[in-house]
Amino acid sequence: MAHHPDVPFWLCVGDLATEDGRYESIGAPVYWIHGNNDNFDAIVAGTLPADLHHIPSGTARAIAFDGRSSLRVAALGGTFAPTWYETAAADLPHPQKGSAKATALADKRRHFVRDEVEACKRLSGIDILLTHEAAKPFRALPGGRGPDAGKPQINEVLAAVRPRLHLFGHHHRLSDETREGVRSIGLDLVSRGYALVTDSAGTLAIHTIKY
Repeated sequence: MAHHPDVPFWLCVGDLATEDGRYESIGAPVYWIHGNNDNFDAIVAGTLPADLHHIPSGTARAIAFDGRSSLRVAALGGTFAPTWYETAAADLPHPQKGSAKATALADKRRHFVRDEVEACKRLSGIDILLTHEAAKPFRALPGGRGPDAGKPQINEVLAAVRPRLHLFGHHHRLSDETREGVRSIGLDLVSRGYALVTDSAGTLAIHTIKY
């Protein structure tokens, strides 16, 4: 952010909490989806710094950036777990935790469910789709090796919504591909890489930066 003080807002594809589950003010507006390592109690309670704006899964938000224009950003946070996919989001178990530790495996709110995917597929006029998981195919090891870690539900959303751009995280590898006819960029840890997006004359210009 210090390198780009002219950027009006930032997007984050999940896992924004500290190791002990806290959220800190970052100093610029950040619109984000949850990953699998977030503090869901804090998200639900709304106890977040004023510059952090969580976008719930299955919804979209219009983000104004120059007083005249806005980008419509859609969200599908969390990871895929077949055991919980058919569960209603409100019914995902989240037992009381002994601490604010964000990575408590008992909190199943870290997964997305079918209802959220279907809600995403009904959205329209989306400029940017944020997901935590990748679309298929995605091989997370260097050089594009390893098993396919992509999820077909992300492909379904891309095919239905046709956003101008797709951004995802989770795998911590900077990648730039096309999926379902949509440019799909995987973001690394922000300490290793990021993407700058410029909206000019109806065209998104994307510049990926790797340290």
